[in-house]
Amino acid sequence: MLKMLRAHGLDAGPTQRPFLAGAIAGVTAAIPALLVLAGFQSLDAPARTIGTSAVATGLVYAGVMLLGGILYGWLFQRAANDMRGGWLFGMAFGFVLWMIGPIPLLQWLPDQPILRGYPATGLLLAQLVWGLALGIVFSPVHHRLYKSLDRQLGPGSATTGPEAATEVQRLRPLPSAKRPSS
Repeated sequence: MLKMLRAHGLDAGPTQRPFLAGAIAGVTAAIPALLVLAGFQSLDAPARTIGTSAVATGLVYAGVMLLGGILYGWLFQRAANDMRGGWLFGMAFGFVLWMIGPIPLLQWLPDQPILRGYPATGLLLAQLVWGLALGIVFSPVHHRLYKSLDRQLGPGSATTGPEAATEVQRLRPLPSAKRPSS
């Protein structure tokens, strides 16, 4: 693994789009998380506290998870593209977001905790489900968004590597060089 990181690096290249992939994956992963939140009635207490509906609270949650997906793409970049370990990155990231976001906002900052018992458990499970879905969905979304120079130029044209140096169409004669006669 270390040898691969030295050769390729962790930073995403200019044709890769980790922010856009993270945004799409974050919103997509919010769908099963919202189902968990609705099942545990975790959206009702925050909606009552701020005086809105549970649907509006769910939309705010989806927007925050969009930002969480962008943060995931920025933080992990190429590592988030791992098909085998993406689910683990995602679940760990969902847990960290749960610790940083909802816990201080809903439990510590108000006079009394907003979520208790079953709805609080639903919030934790929703964040873990969101992270799991984010880790699973990110890689296929990222592969679809990956813009390859080879695809733009068409099949059979190599733009990098040893194949690019051997293409006759790309060779140009040097101005001072004369071809030897045989």
